Amino acid sequence: MPERRRPQLNVHVQGWLLALPAVVLLAAFTHVPAVATVIDSFFSTPHGRRPAAFVGLDQYRTMMADPIFRLALKNNLLYALITVPVSIGLALAMALWVKGSIQGRTALRLAFFTPTILPMVAAANIWLFFYTPDYGLLNQVLRALGFSSVNWLGSPATALPALMALTIWKEAGFFMVFFLAALQQVSPVLYEAARMENASGWLVFRRITWPLVMPTTLFVAINALINAFRVVDQVIAMTGGGPNNATTLLLYYVFQVAFNFWDSAYAAALSTVLLLVLAIVAFLQFFLLDRKIHYR
Repeated sequence: MPERRRPQLNVHVQGWLLALPAVVLLAAFTHVPAVATVIDSFFSTPHGRRPAAFVGLDQYRTMMADPIFRLALKNNLLYALITVPVSIGLALAMALWVKGSIQGRTALRLAFFTPTILPMVAAANIWLFFYTPDYGLLNQVLRALGFSSVNWLGSPATALPALMALTIWKEAGFFMVFFLAALQQVSPVLYEAARMENASGWLVFRRITWPLVMPTTLFVAINALINAFRVVDQVIAMTGGGPNNATTLLLYYVFQVAFNFWDSAYAAALSTVLLLVLAIVAFLQFFLLDRKIHYR
């Protein structure tokens, strides 16, 4: 008798079944909460026995008249504008350095990557020691050079740059790993051909290295942008949004409104705007960089 074959599922059905657990988790913890947040932004905050009432765009009108929101948005845009390109540039420079055959290359890679494995609160406490007035490491160096001490976290002019320095220090090593992997995929034949043509180091970087790591650059840029708009741990640990809201960023303001002021509806409206800003900037990054990812 001929052997009966067991019925097999369609390959597309198999693929969807394999992806189903990830799709369920992604929907449950990302898309459904995002949609619920947008819906909640059109209602008032429930208090006790008083249920939430539909208020339309009132939360957004309140937001437009909120000076702290405008300041937080301005701070966050400035934060992203500086930390994203500086982190990417520093990460690429470190990757180019440790890619070569230098003595102690492994130890150098480990040193660059070490800040990444530290919890953000631990890293913030380390930098609090650097920034401590009079006794901090930076102020001791300044006094040794003949300058006066600076209250890094207590001055509105230096508090936000101080947070930026911590972010760049912590993220550059993480992004370096991606650039290092991308650089190792570039064919050595291209560099050998460039050397035969007596091309300068800058020309090799501009014509070979930089174009071929553009896919990684786009990936890193999107992640750096998202990280810049979800900064909250170091703000809580180091400044609490001060002085005078100089370090209040969007996500920290959402945290304040939701858990300090217990205004969940207004926090939902703020979160919706935050999601919209991230979506717009990410779309612009894809639109502008996509044409430069590969040779045309």
